[in-house]
Amino acid sequence: MSALRENLVAQAKKIGEKVVAAHAADVDATARFPTESFAALKEAKLLSAMVPKALGGPGATVSDIAAVCTTLGHYCASTAMVYAMHQSQVACITRHCGSSAWQKNFIAEMCKQELLIASATSEAGIGGDVRTSSCAVETTGDRFTLAKNATVISYGAHADAVCLTARRTPDSPPSDQVLVVCPKGTYTLEQTSGWDTLGMRGTCSNGYWLRAKGSTEQVLPTPYADISAQTMLPSAHVFWASLWLGIASDALNRSRLFIRGEARKKPGSVPPGAVRLAEASNQLQLMRANVTDCAAAYEAAMATPEATTALGFAIRMNHLKTGTSQMAIDVVNRAMLINGIHGYRNDSPFSVARHLRDVHSAQVMVSNDRIFGTTASLLLVHKED
Repeated sequence: MSALRENLVAQAKKIGEKVVAAHAADVDATARFPTESFAALKEAKLLSAMVPKALGGPGATVSDIAAVCTTLGHYCASTAMVYAMHQSQVACITRHCGSSAWQKNFIAEMCKQELLIASATSEAGIGGDVRTSSCAVETTGDRFTLAKNATVISYGAHADAVCLTARRTPDSPPSDQVLVVCPKGTYTLEQTSGWDTLGMRGTCSNGYWLRAKGSTEQVLPTPYADISAQTMLPSAHVFWASLWLGIASDALNRSRLFIRGEARKKPGSVPPGAVRLAEASNQLQLMRANVTDCAAAYEAAMATPEATTALGFAIRMNHLKTGTSQMAIDVVNRAMLINGIHGYRNDSPFSVARHLRDVHSAQVMVSNDRIFGTTASLLLVHKED
């Protein structure tokens, strides 16, 4: 482990133990944004951790950020998810800002102020296909305006900036998209839907009409098709899988403590749930290996844009998302069965009720069925490596 990763994980663990865990239950119960957690993360400069050194940041790698996501996932899934989504936006901006003075100034301000960045890729009328847009950037000289009916903008009301997708021009086809960086003050939000959900309640993923205006320099120069394939999709899948690993790890840690307690009650005997614990531990090991391997594979591919747009790479990242989301649910469910009624209760130290509710979001954000359909199409034309 590098010195930077060790420091980032140590800070995340300290904040997790002292701040995140203390407010996780209330964040979940009241479906509120984890304000205290992000105040602490900002103070520790963890939001700008992934900004490259050349752009004024510490230069954390994908694997470094993945480790932080896993650590935060132990304490509060909503906090970890917001952090993961933010870092995907940071990766998009820093990797695709080009030579734009506006974008570089924004990155500098992001590091200085520890800005929290949200994403607006979903839109009413496109059926969940984030690689198409209905709204469009309308330009007059060097200024633009746009209006987007976003069905979901996670933590939108609490963000310091929003990255949103739109058609390049009003005459562009739905798939000709750009990514626009909109700092607070250049857009307005009109809430159109709420967020009363089974789990991940603290992400506050309401729907909004977003209306923005500003300089055309806020539009990243790289087409969104390339941003998505090279950065948005792989980074999101790695970071999401990492926090799901954190949720599953903490659930299983609670089962270990439960089984040890049961064993102490009857020395010399093996508690009934011990075998199930071994099975779940085996599943968790496979899950961790998959996350670690794919994070390293993405880091290796980042140096060559062609590598991140290859069919084999896309299939691998899709498998990471679908496979890890299924395994995480399986591990947490096994933990529930091991702990029995103590795992089912909300008021037990061995409770995994919140873990189970939160981790069930994994298969529906983005829908596994949609990803499996895409992967199936890719497999029809992909030649095995």
